Amino acid sequence: MTRGFLTRRAALASGAAGLGALAAGLGPRPARAQTAVTLQLSWLHSVQFAGSYIARHEGWWQERGLEVVLAPGGPNAPVEPPVVSGNALVGISAADYTAAAVAQGAPFRILAVAMQKNPFAIASLPGNPVEAPADLRGKRIGMAIANTPVLRALCTLNDVDFDAIEIVPTQYSAAPLLAGEVDCLLCWATDLPVAMAMQGVESVTMLMADHGYALHSQTYIATEDSLVHRRDALVALLAGEVRGWETCRQDTDAAAALTVEMFPDAGLDLETQKLQAERQVPLMFSDVTDRHGFGWWTEEAVARNIETLALLGQSVTPDLWDRSILEEVHGG
Repeated sequence: MTRGFLTRRAALASGAAGLGALAAGLGPRPARAQTAVTLQLSWLHSVQFAGSYIARHEGWWQERGLEVVLAPGGPNAPVEPPVVSGNALVGISAADYTAAAVAQGAPFRILAVAMQKNPFAIASLPGNPVEAPADLRGKRIGMAIANTPVLRALCTLNDVDFDAIEIVPTQYSAAPLLAGEVDCLLCWATDLPVAMAMQGVESVTMLMADHGYALHSQTYIATEDSLVHRRDALVALLAGEVRGWETCRQDTDAAAALTVEMFPDAGLDLETQKLQAERQVPLMFSDVTDRHGFGWWTEEAVARNIETLALLGQSVTPDLWDRSILEEVHGG
């Protein structure tokens, strides 16, 4: 699968009060020696990483002695190489990418899971909706050919005849659906449906995670060596992420406004960012995180991930997930 397709964000003043509230917590803090580390993001700057922006804006990493560089990703900036080389302490990845890297010898562990539900979705229009996997039969689906294993896995999980679906290679855009060239699109629930909504187009979004497709996304990865020798920095970094995302959850509009203000040259539209944040947060929090804290996962979730990864042709063990840092962050 191509990272561009998986994580591409659709680039399409009421948040000012929220920005003021965020800024109100900033004030003089005691000087402390700072350790410079890099957090490698999986894509270009957007509200997808709002929790990180809030943590930096509020100075929560500095309070713990970290100076965190937020390195944007992109089509030519994969996450795994800078982490395995030590140029980044932590990277934001996904279980399938991490599994593929581990199969090639990379010593990675997943430390936290931001998205409790995978954001992959099937987007369609109300006049010809795809509301369940069975509705895919006879449909033309626009998608990247490289993501065929994803669609095949969904069909296997739901006993749908894969050969009854016509795959139409398309660019990552809503245009083919709106032009009637396809009946539905394989996309992230937080981007192409948002792009259509910003054009005033109503769409139907079928989240694949609601139909058995369990794959942890927006995961925090680090090397085994860092787990041994840089534990304090890992705890400090994830503690800031936890506070940042909990704050984002409380006021997504303010988080979107902060994102746009921090990156004025990124071409971000405030209203688009607000809607994306609103739709993203429910994927990141669940009954599990309400009980245990942001980033948590269960053994049952790991088992479901292993089953989904097997359908994608990847074999992993539960040892890929290491919750020890997160347990320390959340106080055991």
